[in-house]
Amino acid sequence: MNLNDYQARAVSTDSFGDVAGQVSVAEMAFMTKVLGLVGESGEVAEKFKKILRNDGGIMNEDQRQELAKELGDVLWYIAVLSKYLNFDLEEIGERNLNKLMDRKDRGVITSKGDNR
Repeated sequence: MNLNDYQARAVSTDSFGDVAGQVSVAEMAFMTKVLGLVGESGEVAEKFKKILRNDGGIMNEDQRQELAKELGDVLWYIAVLSKYLNFDLEEIGERNLNKLMDRKDRGVITSKGDNR
């Protein structure tokens, strides 16, 4: 499956329907996606914290599988938010990789700041 196929299938499960480009950022559909992304990202961080705190940073297979589930939830929110903004997920991925490769080529991949 490619990213755009994933995005189309993810959007089909959005309880607000396919409202790409039809909602303002102040509307419930949009706000719940932003908050959901933050929440799911927090769940990923929380699971990592517990692995560090409780297990000395040694991850078992069950924990690895749980992290995969949470990463899937993060991906869903990214896919749907991208669609709300009228971007294909493939384009979002390409833009990100182009940015990172440019930074790598210029030797600033670990530098500070957004626009380097």
